[in-house]
Amino acid sequence: MTRFAAPIAEQIWDMKYRMKDAAGQPVDATVEDSWRRVARDLAQVEKEPEIWEDRFYAALEDFKFLPAGRILAGAGTGRTVTLFNCFVMGTIPDNMGGIFDMLKEAALTMQQGGGIGYDFSTIRPKGAEVKGVAADASGPLSFMDVWDAMCRTIMSAGSRRGAMMATMRCDHPDIEQFIEAKQDSARLRMFNLSVLVTDAFMEAVKVDGTWDLKFGDKVYRTLQARDLWNRIMRATYDYAEPGVIFIDRINQANNLHYAETISATNPCGEQPLPPYGACLLGSINLARLVTEPFSDAARLDEAALDELVRTAVRMMDNVVDASKFPLDQQAAEAQAKRRIGLGVTGLADALLMLGLRYGAEDAAAQTRVWMKAIARSAYLASADLAREKGAFPLFDADEFLKSGFMQRMDADVRDAIAAHGIRNALLTSIAPTGTISLYAGNVSSGIEPVFAYAYSRKVLQKDGSRTEEEVVDYAVQMWRDLKGDAPLPDHFVNAQTLAPRDHVAMQAAAQEWVDSSISKTINCPEDISFEDFKDVYLAAWDLGCKGCTTYRPNDVTGSVLSVSEKTEAAPEADRGADVVYLTEPLDRPAALEGSTYKLKWPGSEHAIYITVNDIVQGGHRRPFEVFINSKNMEHFAWTVALTRMISAVFRRGGDVSFVVEELKAVFDPRGGAWMQGRYVPSILAAIGGVIERHMISTGFLAGEGMGLKSDPRAEVVAVGERPKGPACPSCGQFGMQMLEGCMTCPNCGHSKCG
Repeated sequence: MTRFAAPIAEQIWDMKYRMKDAAGQPVDATVEDSWRRVARDLAQVEKEPEIWEDRFYAALEDFKFLPAGRILAGAGTGRTVTLFNCFVMGTIPDNMGGIFDMLKEAALTMQQGGGIGYDFSTIRPKGAEVKGVAADASGPLSFMDVWDAMCRTIMSAGSRRGAMMATMRCDHPDIEQFIEAKQDSARLRMFNLSVLVTDAFMEAVKVDGTWDLKFGDKVYRTLQARDLWNRIMRATYDYAEPGVIFIDRINQANNLHYAETISATNPCGEQPLPPYGACLLGSINLARLVTEPFSDAARLDEAALDELVRTAVRMMDNVVDASKFPLDQQAAEAQAKRRIGLGVTGLADALLMLGLRYGAEDAAAQTRVWMKAIARSAYLASADLAREKGAFPLFDADEFLKSGFMQRMDADVRDAIAAHGIRNALLTSIAPTGTISLYAGNVSSGIEPVFAYAYSRKVLQKDGSRTEEEVVDYAVQMWRDLKGDAPLPDHFVNAQTLAPRDHVAMQAAAQEWVDSSISKTINCPEDISFEDFKDVYLAAWDLGCKGCTTYRPNDVTGSVLSVSEKTEAAPEADRGADVVYLTEPLDRPAALEGSTYKLKWPGSEHAIYITVNDIVQGGHRRPFEVFINSKNMEHFAWTVALTRMISAVFRRGGDVSFVVEELKAVFDPRGGAWMQGRYVPSILAAIGGVIERHMISTGFLAGEGMGLKSDPRAEVVAVGERPKGPACPSCGQFGMQMLEGCMTCPNCGHSKCG
C-alpha cells in the first residue's frame, strides 16, 4: 500500500479525491483504489479496456501522472459531474435578453464546479445610446456586478469552487473603469481581471503614440497609449490586478487560428479558449522522474518521460468521451476539437535535484529541453491516436501546420501530422497545481519555484492546545533523507529570494513549447520601484510570453508568507508560515464575556436585541456565539436559524469575518432603510453591521464599522497571532498565497481557481 509522503497529502486525498458514498463513508479504501477507479473508467472507451486499464494505472501509480482534481474526484463515480476544469462561455450579445441568457449559462456551468471566463468587451460602454428605450447604457461593469452576485449565490448554496475571469480589450471605452474596478474592496470579489493587450497597443506604448478607445465604428476618446499602460501598471503594482493577456500573440500561435478567435481565458489564464471552449488538465510530475538526485549523475529519465506523456495523452483524450458537460454547446466544442491541457508539476524540484538554480540560464535551457520533449511526445502520440481513432473533426492539415506553434515543431512531427492527422487540436498547458502538488508529496507547483522549503502547520485542539507538523518541500525532504543535516546548497532558491526577471525567464522558456498558455505568478519584492515593476511586463512581452501576472506584497494586498525562525538545515532564504487550523468545534466554557446591542429597524414596533459572546484565546477575544431576540414573532424562525448557523461558524475558528461580509451584502427586495444617515439594504445587513462593530470594538477586526473601506478579511487577527495572509474559505487556516495567478491555500490546497 502506498505510503503518503506527509499527513497533509493523505488528508487532501481523503477530503478531495477519495470516493465516498452518500453518507460520507469511504468507498476507496486506499489511494490505490482511487487510481484503479480512474484507470478503469478512462479505459472503458478502448477496444481492449483491460490492457489500457493496467497501463493507465501504472501512469497514475506513485503520483507520476497527476490528472486534475476533477478527474481524480469524478471519474468512475457515476456522478453527473464534469471532468473538465476550464470553460470560456459564449459571446455576450449586446442586448438585455442575450446578456441574461449568458448569465443563466454561467450559473449552470458553475453549479457543476467549472471555472469560467468571459470577455465583456462586447457590451456597449456606459452612457452609450440604447435605441428604442430612450435610455443610456449602464456599461459592462454593471453587468459584471450581476455576474459577481450570481457567483456568490452559487457559492453560498454549497460550492466554494466558483471562479471567474473577466477580460476587456485595451481599446474599449470603459477600459479605465475596468482597470480600477477592484480597487473598491467590496466589488467583483469573484472575478480575476485581465486586460486584452494587442500588438498595436504595445507598439503605441513603445513609441508613445496615441490610442483610440472605441466601440464599433465610434471613437469615444483618444489618449496616449503610454498613459493607459501606466494606469494598468499602477493598478497592478498597488492591487495585484488586472493581469495582462497578449491576445494577438495567442491567436497568431493558435493551431486553430483558422477555426476560432480567442478573446478570453479560464480563471487562472492557462487556457485561452474560444466561445464555449472547454479544456481538461493533467500534469507530469517531473520530480518523480529524476534518477540519482543530488549527484553528478542526476538526470531526468527521458525514456520514462516519453512513455508517460504518451499514456497521459491517451488517458486525457478518453476523458473527452467520458466526461459530462453543463451545456450542449460545451460538449459540441470539446468533441469538435478534442483540446487537452497536459502540463507539468515539480519542475523546480527536478531542477534542484540536478543542481540547477531556478531562473539561471542553464535552468531555463534545461526547462526548454524538457518542455520540447514533452511537446514532441504529446504531438507524436496524438498523431498515432489519429491514425488509430481518427483526427479531430475540424482538422485541416494545411491550415493547422501554418500556425506559429507548428512552425517551430520538428520536421518529423510535422510529417507525421501531415500523413495521419492529429487527434487533439491543442495538447499542452501549464495549470495551477497547488492541491495535486500537495497530494503528491508537496512537490513544487507547476513551473513555479519552491515557495517555501518548509512551514509548520499548527492544529488547534478542542482544549486550546496545539499540535504541530512540518510540511516540507519534496526536494528538501529528499535532500534531508540523503544528506542528513548537511546544509542546503547555494542553488536552493525560493520564491521569496528570486529576482522578478528570473521568473520571467522561466515562464518564457516554458512558453516556447506550450501550445496553450501558462498560469504563473511573478513574485516581486515589496520595495521594487514602479519603473522596475513596469520593466517586468515589458520583459514578458519581449521574451514571447502570452500574458503576465505579478504579485507584490503591500499594505493593500497583504503579505503572502511570514518570516519564521530559520532552521539549522535551511539557509537564510528558508522561510515558513505558522498556520492555525481548528479540527473540531470548541466546547463552550461555563462563562463568556459579551455585549448586547439594541437595533431598532425603521417601521418595526419592536427592537431586535443582538448578543455577541466572545472566547479569550492567547490573550485575544474572538466571537464565539450570537443570540438574536425580539418580541416580534414574525422573525422568530429565521432568527433562531441565523443564530445557530453563525454560532456554528464562529466555533470552528479561523477567519469568520466573511459572516459580516455576507450579511451586509443581503438586499431586501422591498427596500432597505436609512439609519443614522446611512442606507442599510436589509435587516440582515443591519445585524451584520452590529456584529462587525462588536468585532472592531474587541480588536478582532480593524476598521470603521459599517463604513469599513477595506476588505475585512485582510485585517482579522488570528488566535493570538498576526495573520500570515488571508484565511482560506475552505479550511479556515491563515496564509493564502498567490500562486500561478490564483489565491491558494498551502494547507488544504483550496484554490480560488478551482
